[in-house]
Amino acid sequence: MADLLIELFSEEIPARMQAGACDALKRMMTDGLVEAGLTYAEAQAFATPRRLALAVQGLTEHSPTLREERRGPKVGAPEKAIEGFLRSTGLSMADLEIRDDKKGQVYIATVVTEGRAAPAIVSEVLEKTIRNFPWPKSMRWGDGGLRWVRPLHAILCILSTEAGAEIVPLSVDGITAGDTTRGHRFMAPGAFAVSGFEDYAAKLKRAYVILDPLERAEHIWNEASHMAFAQGLELVEDKGLLTEVAGLVEWPVVLMGRIGEEFLGLPPEVLQTSMREHQKFFSARDPKSGQIVGFMTVANRETADHGATILAGNQKVLAARLSDARFFWENDLRVVKSVGLEGMGAGLENVTFHNKLGSQADRVERIAALAREIAPLVGAKPDLAAEAARVAKADLRSEMVGEFPELQGLMGSYYAREAGLPEEVARACVEHYQPLGPSDSVPSSPVSVAVALADKIDTLTGFWAIDEKPTGSKDPYALRRAALGVIRLVLGNGVRVSLLTLMQRPFLRCVITFLRSKQAEKQRLLSEAFIEHESKDEIVKQLASLEGFLSGTEDEILSRFEDNETPKLVVFFHDRLKVHLRDQGIRHDVIDACLAMPGNDDLTLLVKRAEALSDFLKTDNGGNLLQGFKRANNILTQAEAKDGVEYSFGPDPKLAETPEETALFAALDHAEATIAPAMAKEDFAQAMAAMAALRAPIDAFFEAVQINTDNQIVRRNRLNLLHRIRETCLQVAELTRVEG
Repeated sequence: MADLLIELFSEEIPARMQAGACDALKRMMTDGLVEAGLTYAEAQAFATPRRLALAVQGLTEHSPTLREERRGPKVGAPEKAIEGFLRSTGLSMADLEIRDDKKGQVYIATVVTEGRAAPAIVSEVLEKTIRNFPWPKSMRWGDGGLRWVRPLHAILCILSTEAGAEIVPLSVDGITAGDTTRGHRFMAPGAFAVSGFEDYAAKLKRAYVILDPLERAEHIWNEASHMAFAQGLELVEDKGLLTEVAGLVEWPVVLMGRIGEEFLGLPPEVLQTSMREHQKFFSARDPKSGQIVGFMTVANRETADHGATILAGNQKVLAARLSDARFFWENDLRVVKSVGLEGMGAGLENVTFHNKLGSQADRVERIAALAREIAPLVGAKPDLAAEAARVAKADLRSEMVGEFPELQGLMGSYYAREAGLPEEVARACVEHYQPLGPSDSVPSSPVSVAVALADKIDTLTGFWAIDEKPTGSKDPYALRRAALGVIRLVLGNGVRVSLLTLMQRPFLRCVITFLRSKQAEKQRLLSEAFIEHESKDEIVKQLASLEGFLSGTEDEILSRFEDNETPKLVVFFHDRLKVHLRDQGIRHDVIDACLAMPGNDDLTLLVKRAEALSDFLKTDNGGNLLQGFKRANNILTQAEAKDGVEYSFGPDPKLAETPEETALFAALDHAEATIAPAMAKEDFAQAMAAMAALRAPIDAFFEAVQINTDNQIVRRNRLNLLHRIRETCLQVAELTRVEG
């Protein structure tokens, strides 16, 4: 067995590409080695700003010799067929063997592929990997044709065995593989030879290079945390920034600085965002006040003055950046105090949301109207919900959000408080965007819930109205995420609402916006002098039709509006809900059984039913009752198909011939008396508990009674009894859709 070490040494690799490059190098090399007949025990890939490295342990030193038999044409086949077979195998007629086959004699070729030594295979696979490496962006340099993310300077490639290390013979565009590498660019730039991975990693560390990015990240975090703690501060966690910074340095040196007093009045999120985006600084906050007062920067080298010069330069640049942020903040506050937050958002009239759905101001108007309608359903005051909706997007016109788009909503909450708006409105400004993803929290404040639902429903109905629906591979407007957001808002707050009814009016409003944009476009076309007379006549007819549809109040338009899309949108919600519930351990067939019931557009009711049914079917009684129901349903369905009638007439207890049959009648009476009121109260657990009591009587009935007896009167009565069993069980869910 041998160990393989590869290093591709280049100019700085962008931090965002390093993780993907590690995965690609490991995958392409190991796949290529295995395809060539080598096996290995373990492989690890590493990246620093200037190098990609791969260590493969337990690599076989030789690929096996392979013998493969290939069946050729029949004896006596046309010469061209035989010649083609010989060319494909590389053999001659003398090398072929004739064997008997079911349909006669055929030629058999035995193709022997000789094994190869590992160095030859590694050289071949590595060259192919380098030349076809999937960098998101790459470049050429000098006179060569090789493309790499940055100029590639050196290749280290050695195979180590008990006998020693061997350089793999390889040359790519004039770069010849060797056994040497270099350390830190400034602190240890000299070249040195290595004999294996352990030697390589140890010598790199002595040369001020930490090879493992996870080790670099851990070192940065520990050093920064200790420095902050020593100053009575705490480090603000930022995993994304930590990964990025670990990809920018080979020898991380953490330095701590303080933020100038003149900037401490800025919101903490502004300070953190400005430092993270512009300077790649970590934030340190005062745990008592929550205010960010310090920062951590990571240098790529040690210096004689222990980083004082580096820190001074960074603080100078930081002061300039924070001065810009302070200017944006103060300017936005002046606007809010002079015209109010709604006044700040007046410019949204000039911001297009979508060319078919109007401006952002049009959208805000629709969201405000819908938030007012949703408010009573979630316990919010309609006027307050509408007010929150009108200002929730206003910060999109602020200078701060213009500079830092990721602060949208959050800055709106600050400006709302500065404008003296109610706290519920301020919270809604930031919370109406939530939940942004599966791990994001769900707002619970009634006003926030109303505006968040209105915002997401307007997005969904709008793009449904203009037929911009997601496909299997594309969802450019994040409609799946919006639907999941609605689902989590509804379920998380126990909202009881018919989605079908709720979405009809916002869908209509989006259609009206779309038709008005078409109306304006046709009016513009009508004014064009070059349009032919016949075309003008057609446009006039279209305008008349649009004006006729758009005339009158919203209720009048709704009365003549044929909505065929909202039910399809409800199905889209159901598809998203299935994914959401499956992640929570509820089976797809259980969800389908509940979707088949009335009221399936009430998501809270639907999930309540699905959870109860899922829990019920996990019990022995539930599983056994399901089998009894399926047996009854199958017998009844077959009999109805054979006889051409429906056995739905009430069975008569007087015709019962056995004690088990009589007991089943009594059990059904008792169960139905419990199930009906339980279903009225939506107490599915109680209803299913009553159903569970039917398990034993149904089992006993099938054991003791023959359904298809010769007595036709008794047979019909028993089939009607099976119908009663089916109808009783189907009150809870469409159990025919539940798998056995």
